[in-house]
Amino acid sequence: MRRSLGKMSKKTRALGHAQRTLTPAQLTKKYAVGQDVVIRQHSRYEGMPHPRYRGRAGHITAVRGASYEVSIRDGNMKKMLIVPPVHLRPAKGE
Repeated sequence: MRRSLGKMSKKTRALGHAQRTLTPAQLTKKYAVGQDVVIRQHSRYEGMPHPRYRGRAGHITAVRGASYEVSIRDGNMKKMLIVPPVHLRPAKGE
């Protein structure tokens, strides 16, 4: 039987195992619209963005439920991702 080639194929080393569970403060962190963030995935939690966006920097454009709309650039194209706060970190300059 042919093996699956889904989005998580061959990504276990790149993502690593979630080293630890996050604290409640990290799980419920609030971000402001316009704030710069970096996408950092935690494979233990749901709503993880595609691994190709790992480490990408963007800014928050809106709040959508408990998640945030993050605008990033992929080459010359602007893309909008819907990411839960558990997969976001503030950018260094913030």
